[in-house]
Amino acid sequence: MIPLRPAPARPARPASGPGESEESKEPLWRDLVGEVLRRERRAQDRTLKDVADAARISLPYLSEIERGRKEASSEVLAAAAQALGLGLGDLLSLAHGELTRRTAPHRRSATVPHRSYDGLCLAA
Repeated sequence: MIPLRPAPARPARPASGPGESEESKEPLWRDLVGEVLRRERRAQDRTLKDVADAARISLPYLSEIERGRKEASSEVLAAAAQALGLGLGDLLSLAHGELTRRTAPHRRSATVPHRSYDGLCLAA
């Protein structure tokens, strides 16, 4: 199904308001990718320097990526993943799995209203 008219944009969620914890916010993609890179590097018992050298990325930049401080390009992510013996698809799949794990309970919550789509759709 391909929507022909986009759904109206959702208003931006304010940062943690009353009654809302930091845990209820959806994580940023860069944080997830950084956590996966760090977890994989540590699982291989490798240093930041070792992986940065293998990926031809500066050590400080790789550290910033792992901490979710930098939004890395696909080329940089592919190089970091390859240095860890992963493909870019593997890295993204692991990050997607982490995102799903963290957000699935929130999506099933009865407190989240169901939004129907009232635009036109094209089905093949």
